[in-house]
Amino acid sequence: MTAIAAPVHRSDETGQDDKHTFWLSQIPEHWISAPLKQLITSIEQGWSPQCYERPSEPGEWGVLKVGCVNGNAFDANENKALPPDLEPVSRLSIKRGDLLVSRANTRDLVGSAAMATQDHPQLLLCDKLFRIRFDETIYDPRYAVLILRSPIGRSSIEGAATGTSSSMLNISQATVRNLVVPVPPLHVQSGIVAYLDNATQHLDELHNKQMRMLDVIAEQRRALISTAVTRGLDAGAALAPSGVPWIGDVPAHWTVIPLRKLATVRTGVTKGRDLKGVETLQVPYLRVANVQDGYLNLDDVSMIEIAAPELERFRLQPGDVLMNEGGDNDKLGRGAVWSGQIDPCVHQNHVFSVRPHAVEPEWLALVNSSSYAKHYFQLNANQSTNLASIASSSLRSMPVVLPPPAERAAILAHVARELTDLDRLAGKIRQQLTLAREYRAALITAAVTGQIDVRTAHQDAPA
Repeated sequence: MTAIAAPVHRSDETGQDDKHTFWLSQIPEHWISAPLKQLITSIEQGWSPQCYERPSEPGEWGVLKVGCVNGNAFDANENKALPPDLEPVSRLSIKRGDLLVSRANTRDLVGSAAMATQDHPQLLLCDKLFRIRFDETIYDPRYAVLILRSPIGRSSIEGAATGTSSSMLNISQATVRNLVVPVPPLHVQSGIVAYLDNATQHLDELHNKQMRMLDVIAEQRRALISTAVTRGLDAGAALAPSGVPWIGDVPAHWTVIPLRKLATVRTGVTKGRDLKGVETLQVPYLRVANVQDGYLNLDDVSMIEIAAPELERFRLQPGDVLMNEGGDNDKLGRGAVWSGQIDPCVHQNHVFSVRPHAVEPEWLALVNSSSYAKHYFQLNANQSTNLASIASSSLRSMPVVLPPPAERAAILAHVARELTDLDRLAGKIRQQLTLAREYRAALITAAVTGQIDVRTAHQDAPA
């Protein structure tokens, strides 16, 4: 192995618990540790030209988007086509073994990392990414990816990031260059990579199977809801045209009313505003990721700074129906009823708060989960590559099928009974997914810090 100058001391040797190096006390005695700058040949940041809002086609140059590193593997399709009148900066092209790291992103994604497994000569680095090239006689970039994805690596990155939880976070080149990492012998690095490839493959297969099960449950759930909110419970009821082509016929005594006549649509807090000179508060706020289809995920609720007088304006109230303004197509319009689980709590501008005044919030949430509502959102959304958003004016015009009050109550009770088993099963699967993610993270941490002897661990790998 090439000599590495001045390896850092372990925290237990120095008597200090430095937040960026404390975990290195876990590595075996014969390993060393060093800052990344001693292991790399170059680190570079990309550029930000005006590109087309579509991926590049064969023969075109493309500029990567920061989302190319958000998954478990480098996604070359996450790019924007470079206009032909712009001269490509060819030195920023991607080669096999390049480690790409998210330089600017949200708190949960800043520092995300992925490695290119082949050359991409016409894909260029963007300004929100770092490209790191390693001295591969010392350090395996595949091992470096695992280090950065481990909870300890992520904790080090997040601890050094600048910005606030309510806006984009940034990491500097200096932060990356000075990040202290374990440096086992090169053959040990390769062994750890091979072990984790095998172990995580089984976990990924299980994850994909569970995600397919959730998709099937979601389809069954939507079919049940759609029938209930457009046909009701009386199979013999006389039907009449609803006046909306994609809704079709509904019971003749029902009405169809625009949402604006039943509720007030409220927009949320915009992140990153200039609040200098204003008295402010830090309050919990809901993001698109918190608002799922039919339920709320409150496991990770962020904080945001708002002007103190704005609290009552943006404060959520029990009975508000949260609906996503947009994001990926599957996130568009999904929503659930807020029950006051956190108080005070506000919502960001990509989440609408719909406050009913002439209908039950549960009915609005049920309609919102139907196929016809999903079709309305898709039909009226502003579309871009893989993203969609709906304007508040379009949401206010959404047609709401409205049976008489007693019939609404009966339908809500019927649907709640029918969904009990489906929702319980979906909840168990989501819990299993959470446990699997935690196990995966713990497994990676144990492997990359040498707590697992990968020479024999394959015998105990998940089957």
